Amino acid sequence: MSWIDDLETRLEGQLEAFLQANPDQRDLLADQERSDSLQALRREQLELQGQAERQRQRLLQLAEEIRRWQERVERARTAGAEDLAARAAAHVNSLMEQGRGLWQQLQELGQRHAAVEWELSQRQRPAPAAPSGASTGSGSSSGNDLQSDWAAFEAQQELEQLRQRLQR
Repeated sequence: MSWIDDLETRLEGQLEAFLQANPDQRDLLADQERSDSLQALRREQLELQGQAERQRQRLLQLAEEIRRWQERVERARTAGAEDLAARAAAHVNSLMEQGRGLWQQLQELGQRHAAVEWELSQRQRPAPAAPSGASTGSGSSSGNDLQSDWAAFEAQQELEQLRQRLQR
């Protein structure tokens, strides 16, 4: 065992002894850890939202570029420039493949965001009260589940709308 491991073990032992002698400090430490964890989740949530917004903007720009190239394909075909039209169509296909990749990445961001939303809703629930012998039914926990499910539904709907716009 290295001296760092030994020092870490001794410090952990001293902390544990202190926390056992001061249960109120243990509660404060636990509260601080929960608060830090919630803040980290909120930061991740904001970062995911920013990433998703940037991805949506890229998809919209790509969709516009695809539309312009599709018009070029039609103009080239109308003018009888079949070789140019074929090359432009191949470029459109390449752009659409890019769009599918971006779309997949956006879906993954949406799934990660929904998971963070769910985790936040779980951690923000009030601690369960002491058992009273009577069941409270589905109460507020189903409300939280409904909110996270609704957020996931809205995200999925928005993703579907973007996909449809991209495919036009």
